[in-house]
Amino acid sequence: MKKFFAILGLLIYCGSVNAQSPDYNDLIILFADAKYEKLISSSIRYTEKESTAQDALPYLWLSKALYAISQQGDKDPMYKNAFKESIAALGNFRKKDKDGTLFQEHVEYIDKIKAAVLEQVTNEIDAKAFKKATPILAKYYKMSPDDVGAKFLEAACKFRDGDKSGANNIWKETDKKLATLTNLDKMTEVDKQLFRAGVFETAECWISSKQVDKAKKLLDKVAPWFEEDEEFKTRYDSLSF
Repeated sequence: MKKFFAILGLLIYCGSVNAQSPDYNDLIILFADAKYEKLISSSIRYTEKESTAQDALPYLWLSKALYAISQQGDKDPMYKNAFKESIAALGNFRKKDKDGTLFQEHVEYIDKIKAAVLEQVTNEIDAKAFKKATPILAKYYKMSPDDVGAKFLEAACKFRDGDKSGANNIWKETDKKLATLTNLDKMTEVDKQLFRAGVFETAECWISSKQVDKAKKLLDKVAPWFEEDEEFKTRYDSLSF
């Protein structure tokens, strides 16, 4: 009987070991060796394998490989959408990372992608191409679905593109979120940049539509969160209240 329980215990132990997720060192090594195409193939195999399909990390390494390829000037045409696909993989990584632990561990990489998206949006806004800016923000939502700064910016783009009804619906949503916000401590620096851009673009929309008091109220609400931000002060002073 003792022998039976010993064997049973060993089987249970082995089963628990086998049930654990792999450490994905193979993916880490492929990334370190800049073997991005092989990394893509290996990561995808993990996402398709039943035992690892729900793990978050293969999607992270898939995203990193695709992003690295997107930065290459002589990349294969099959990777022409590598940047967009890297964000889609990052979105899946976020969904699989149920408690957000891995997301926080790799926030530096995620912020790099967010910064690239924010740059794209800013370029379109500077060019007055507001219709093009809106779908780019959808990329940001894949990484931060409830980002209030992105919502402010999306509403402003819709307003300037003539969709005032759509803009007002989003602003109603941001009003509720802003009411629960007491500081920006949980935001990364890129999130704060987007938030700042969103509130200023929104304020300028309201000023242009003769809602000056509403614009001033918004900026005065968030101003204490940007006390050390010279760009915020400069832009605030440039507005005509």
